[in-house]
Amino acid sequence: MSEPGRVLPARRRGLADEVADRVRDAIFGGTYPPGAQLREVELSEALGVSRGPVREALLKLEREGLVRSEWHRGALVTTLSDVDVAELDSLRSALEQLAVQLVVASASDADLAAIDEVVERMVRARDEHEMVRCDIDFHDAVYAASGHRRLIEAWRAIRSQVYLFLLTRIGVNSEGYLASIPAEHRRLAEALRARDGERALDLFAAHRGQAFDVLTEKRLPGS
Repeated sequence: MSEPGRVLPARRRGLADEVADRVRDAIFGGTYPPGAQLREVELSEALGVSRGPVREALLKLEREGLVRSEWHRGALVTTLSDVDVAELDSLRSALEQLAVQLVVASASDADLAAIDEVVERMVRARDEHEMVRCDIDFHDAVYAASGHRRLIEAWRAIRSQVYLFLLTRIGVNSEGYLASIPAEHRRLAEALRARDGERALDLFAAHRGQAFDVLTEKRLPGS
């Protein structure tokens, strides 16, 4: 317990953060798909660290929504439920509408150029996982262009879960994904650059809806 008027030194947590970054990247890269077990012993051996930093890292990823703990199975990569999918879609919709409105109203040319640059990277994406990474980078750039600090923080709070949402989407159906995504995002970027708020909102809604439809149609009885 700390003494009144005295703040104790913070613990160094750099190693646990690095482990969390490595495991997160492995999840995003498809090494650990939804439902995969994340065993402390195996991770500590693979990363060359003790189990303590691995345990801390898994707790950090659990707070992000990427990992869930079950008493009889330990840590697992999150499998999104119907409720998860619906809540992420609705929250993302609310945040994105504000972001788009702010970008249309006040984004600088440099902000818009950063968004365009991600679209150019999408054209060169070699596989679905690289495309998902570009998709998330695109939305990072849109939120950054909004200039709204608390909105950006709200996006960061769900960013990992949205990433998992998109990974789940390509796991369900990736047909035509690589071919269609660059052009789709180019239209989004063009609407933002044209300062066409109504068109931009419509296009972003359609963009979100495609991934949502893929997941919800898969979950229908008999599908």
